[in-house]
Amino acid sequence: MEAIEESLECPVCQDVFTDPVTLPCGHNFCLSCIRTVWETDDSNKVPLFCPECRVLLASDLTLEINASLQAKVKDIAPDKTAPAEMQTASPNRESKFSTINCDHCIETPSVAIRTCLTCDASLCQAHALLHQQRSALREHTVVEVTKDPLSLKCREHREELKLFCMEEKTLVCCLCVLVGTHKNHKAAQLHEACANFKSILEATMDQLLKRRAEAEHAIKDLESFYAETVKSAAHFRERISDKYSRIRAVLDGDERLMMQIIDAEEAYMTEWLETQRCMMEAQIEEINNLRATSKSLLQETNDLQFLQEVDQHLCDPEKLRTVERLVDDLAVALSQHFPRIWSYLSSPSLDSSTAHPKVEISQDSKQVYWRQQPASDSLNHQPYDSQYSVLTKDSFTTGHHYWEVIVQDKPYWLIGMTTELADKNANVDVRRCSLDVNNTSWCIYHGDGQYLACHDTQEKQLHVGRRVRKVGVLANLQKGELSFYDSDSLTLLHSFCVQCTKPLYPMLNPCIDVNGLNKQPLTLFWITDT
Repeated sequence: MEAIEESLECPVCQDVFTDPVTLPCGHNFCLSCIRTVWETDDSNKVPLFCPECRVLLASDLTLEINASLQAKVKDIAPDKTAPAEMQTASPNRESKFSTINCDHCIETPSVAIRTCLTCDASLCQAHALLHQQRSALREHTVVEVTKDPLSLKCREHREELKLFCMEEKTLVCCLCVLVGTHKNHKAAQLHEACANFKSILEATMDQLLKRRAEAEHAIKDLESFYAETVKSAAHFRERISDKYSRIRAVLDGDERLMMQIIDAEEAYMTEWLETQRCMMEAQIEEINNLRATSKSLLQETNDLQFLQEVDQHLCDPEKLRTVERLVDDLAVALSQHFPRIWSYLSSPSLDSSTAHPKVEISQDSKQVYWRQQPASDSLNHQPYDSQYSVLTKDSFTTGHHYWEVIVQDKPYWLIGMTTELADKNANVDVRRCSLDVNNTSWCIYHGDGQYLACHDTQEKQLHVGRRVRKVGVLANLQKGELSFYDSDSLTLLHSFCVQCTKPLYPMLNPCIDVNGLNKQPLTLFWITDT
C-alpha cells in the first residue's frame, strides 16, 4: 500500500497528486506545481523543461489532466478530488513549506523547498534547478529548506561551517581555524570527520553487539544454572525426605519393638503370676488340710521362706528397667544431633524507628539499603561506620535464637547484636551512639574480602576459606555464647562470650555505597510457616 501511495506522489510537493498532468517525457506532476516551476518574469524567461529528467519541452505545450491517474488518486485519497475550497492542506506541506517562501519570487510567492547558504536565500523548485544548471551557482551550498540559515553558519564570522575541529569536537568555518578561537587546532573536512565518527560508531556498534551477545550468552548460562539448581534442589529435597522417612521408620520400628517387649513381658508376668497364684492356692488348701489334722504339723511346715522367694520374683522387673534404659540410650544418642541449629530458625523484622537516616528499610521490613546519596556526599564517609545501622523489633534475653542474613556479593557489610537503646525518645545523636560498635555489641564485619570479628575496640581477623553469601547467627543466651556461621555449610566463623543481662537486638549495617558498588541490600532470610 505504501508503494502505491509513493507512486501517486508529486515530485515537487511530495504529496498526493492534485489535478495530475503527464508531460511528454512520461513524468507526472500536480498542475499547480508544474506551473509554479515554470513561472518567471518576462525579463528572464526560462524554457519549459521537466524538473525530473530536465528534458526541454515545446514552448506551446498544452497541459491536460490525466483522468486515469486522477481516478487512482481518488481511490487512494478521495479528499484530493474535492473542490479546492474544501481541501485540507497536507500536513507535510503545511509544516514544511507553508511558512517559507522563495526569496526570488517577489510578485507571485512560491513555496521554498531548498535553502542556499551561500546566498542566504530560500529557493523554490525552479530557482533550485537554476542553481544546478548555472555554472556560477553550482558551487553554492544548497541544503534542506530552513527558516534560519544563519544557524548553519559560524556565528562569529557568518561563514559556512565547512570544517570540524577535532580538538573541541565542533563545527567551525575557515576563519575560525586561521584567525579565530580555533587557531592552530587540528581540523578536518566534514566528510572526513563524518567518516571518522562513522568508523568509531561502527566500532562501538560492534562492541555493543559483542557485549549483547555476551549478555545473551550469560543469560543462557544463568537460565541453565537456574534449571540445574531447581533440578538439584528437587533431587536434594527427595533425598532428604527419603532420609527422614528412613529415620522415622527406624524410630517407629524401635518404638514398636520396645512396646512389643513391654507387652510380652506383661503377658509373661501375668501368666507367671497366675501360675504362682494357683500354686499358692493349692498350698493354702494343703495347709488348711494339714491344720485340720494336726496343728503341730502346721507349726513344723515353714511356708514363710517360700513366700519370700515368690515375693522376690514379683518385685524385681529387671526386663522393664532394661527396656527403659535402652530408650534412654536412644534419647542420649539422638540428643547429640537434635535439635539442630535450624530448629531455632526465626525471622525477625527490622524496626525503621531505629534506622540511621542514611539507610532505607523495605516495606516488608526484611531488607536494609544504603539510601541514595549525591556522589560528593558519599565520598565523605568510610565504608566501616557502625552507626549506619538498624535494629530489629524483637529482642532476646534468654533461650536459643537463630536467624540468617543474606549478604550475597556485597563488598562491605556489618552484622551482629547490641543492647537496646538507652532511651527510644532520645535525640538522634544519642540513638546513633547507641548503635556504635562498643563493649555491648558483638559483630562480624566484611570489607572487600577480609572478615573481622569486632567487639569494643578489639578487631580480630578471621580466616575464612570461601566467600560467605549467607551469615547465620546463633544466640545461646543460657551459655552466654553468640556464634556466627556460614549458614550454607554450617561452618563456624567466630564465637563471642556474651556477658550481658540487658535485652539484645540483632543489628544490620549495609555500609555506604560508592559508585553503585555496594548498593545491594542486606536481607533477613525467612521461611513460610507451613
